[in-house]
Amino acid sequence: MSKLPFELLLALRYLRPKRSFVSIITLISVLGVMLGVTVLIIVISVMSGFDAELRAKVLGFTSHLKIAQLAAGQPGGEGTLSNYDAVEKLVQRHPEVVGVAPNVFGQVLLETQPVGGQALLRAPFVRGIDPSAEGTVSQLTNNMIAGSWEVERRGLVVGKRLADDLGLEVGDKVLILSERHLRKMRESERHGKTTEIPPDEYEIRGIFDAGLYEFNSLFVFTSLEQAQMLFGLFDNDEISNLTVAVRDPFRAATVARELQNELGPGYRVTTWMQDSPMMQAVAVEKNMMLYILFFIVLVAAFGITCTLITFIMMKTREIGLMKALGASRRQIMTVFLAQSLVVSGLGILAGFGLGILAISYRNEFLEFMRRATGAELFPAEIYGFTQLPALIMPVDLVVIGGGSLLICLAAAIFPAWHASRLNPVEALRHE
Repeated sequence: MSKLPFELLLALRYLRPKRSFVSIITLISVLGVMLGVTVLIIVISVMSGFDAELRAKVLGFTSHLKIAQLAAGQPGGEGTLSNYDAVEKLVQRHPEVVGVAPNVFGQVLLETQPVGGQALLRAPFVRGIDPSAEGTVSQLTNNMIAGSWEVERRGLVVGKRLADDLGLEVGDKVLILSERHLRKMRESERHGKTTEIPPDEYEIRGIFDAGLYEFNSLFVFTSLEQAQMLFGLFDNDEISNLTVAVRDPFRAATVARELQNELGPGYRVTTWMQDSPMMQAVAVEKNMMLYILFFIVLVAAFGITCTLITFIMMKTREIGLMKALGASRRQIMTVFLAQSLVVSGLGILAGFGLGILAISYRNEFLEFMRRATGAELFPAEIYGFTQLPALIMPVDLVVIGGGSLLICLAAAIFPAWHASRLNPVEALRHE
């Protein structure tokens, strides 16, 4: 005699494969749940992998925190940091801080000086750094692919993409025009002079590869002193901001709040998540994809609803007989809820298996599609990854499995409740 509960035993008996229409739609319901769970696992795992890879590259290029001084008379605007030595010492006293580095930041106009042909123009952002201090807050100095970080005496380090676009190599000369040059020209015009202010000449000393298109194409680096002179901050020894590294980047928000309280309202402390729109976009997209793709499981759950409704109509007399023999409404509901639990459980387990298998062979599939269509579905020059990243996280599997199970059980409640409400006399008369 079976030790299984009466309700589960009857539900399994009803699900026994037979050559009937009910068995076919039950199989379709299982396949629907399986495909929904599979798609969820594939998409969320790829998004998690992309998030992890992007985070590693962003944290290798930028610092965990940025401290800037608010500009007087400009609500919300940032000015230059003049007493940065005192601020740096205060920040270094925090137990979670492992590195602090000064930073000068601004946009310039860069012009190449080719031996022959037309000069090319770009408008990158210049960051003035102290290479020894920068090594304590980022991995930037470890990303060199040519030359070195010798940025003193008008040396310049550029990104790989920018160097490729402009045809730059180590040793080439470029001209840089900053806001300081434009300011001097405007002052000369106000005094009735037409003095020409020549741009500054810099030499390419190195080329870096940060692994992301945006970083490699938009940023160039020079020494802190050169950047101060470039933007007219040298006389007062001012900088744009301080960059800070903490022991745990995921606690950066907590450290930022503590430093903000110590520094006061005249300063602004931001985290790497706030300063990186890409990271915020990936996090939002992952959550949105999770919500949207759950609708696939919702559609599959309607298949379970249709299956149970059809099955209840075919088994109306048997339901009436069970109620006439003393089965309670709760037991009748449990039978059909157990039937839904088995169908959804099989679909979820099959979806887990198929999803993990698809993730394991994702790059082989991309290579096959590339050969078959001739199109690059995941361009490395844009995303910075030679392979499609993926990361299967246990918490994602729990959310996907648990959410799918709840949706499928919710879809079975109405037909199970309807079956439990059948009148046994009317049910036994059913033809």
